[in-house]
Amino acid sequence: MIQIVLVGIGAGAASALLFASVASGSILATLLFYLAPLPILIAALGWNHWAGLLAGLTAAASLGLVLNLYFFMAFFVGIALPAWWLSYLVMLARPVAANGSTTLEWYPIGRLILWTALIAAALVILAVPNFGTDKETFQAALRGAFERALRMQGQLPTDAPDSPLRTDTERLISILVVAIPPAAAVLATLINVVNLWLAGRIVRVSGRLTRPWPDLSALTLPHLRAGARAAAIAGTFLPDLPGILSGILAAALLTAYALLGFAVLHAITHGIGNRALALGGTYAAVVLFGWPVLAMSLLGLADAAFNIRARAAHKRGPPPPGQHT
Repeated sequence: MIQIVLVGIGAGAASALLFASVASGSILATLLFYLAPLPILIAALGWNHWAGLLAGLTAAASLGLVLNLYFFMAFFVGIALPAWWLSYLVMLARPVAANGSTTLEWYPIGRLILWTALIAAALVILAVPNFGTDKETFQAALRGAFERALRMQGQLPTDAPDSPLRTDTERLISILVVAIPPAAAVLATLINVVNLWLAGRIVRVSGRLTRPWPDLSALTLPHLRAGARAAAIAGTFLPDLPGILSGILAAALLTAYALLGFAVLHAITHGIGNRALALGGTYAAVVLFGWPVLAMSLLGLADAAFNIRARAAHKRGPPPPGQHT
């Protein structure tokens, strides 16, 4: 018990420092800020979920005491609770009797991925009312925030309102106002997944991970009704704020299916020549250009509908004797 308390307090202090590092404004500080959930996840996966909950409370309380109540609530709701809940689900298992013995059935990884997307969408949606409760107010507040940020950096000229530079900047701001809400959901989903993966690897290396490491290429998402997926995407065409909120949810879900697409790509390229080159080129294209992630989302959706991996495995046949899959 004492060890759990000490681990929770230490992990909470580390998480609070990572969160507060963003105040420096550097790129490295931003990356550290994104890792703020990591110590909480490590405490929960390596010890138990109570250690993770204590870490989240410690970090939130520290920020609240040093800064104010707003930071306590922002950290606890936006970082601590999601990290604790995801780690709790990771270590959730139930005994299953099979062939006269009892084994543990662990919480499916696909459901965890879906949880990361839903949590990300919920957090972004909760942040929307801070900017406005209708589309015009929301977009005007977002536009004003971008203009203030660019003006502080000297990238928004004020002396020549009709200059080509200002016109281009205004056009860029208009694009960002539309793109940022769904992009924030995509980023939040990826941050959740990356932190969860990092925490699992760290705890596994330490020898404290009791859950077997899953085969990520066999990842499957829970079967969502086609109507539910279509409704989220179709909702993006709704007028006013419901369209923006639907776009946030659709972006998060498509990110989950993009991760499924990468799992499909790993599975169907198994055993082919130049596999590393094909995978590396795909990852590089997604990182450099961004838009290829849509192709991965479509691949994930196609696998959910047509079971592409099973068809590819059937065509490939069983592996040669002595070769592991």
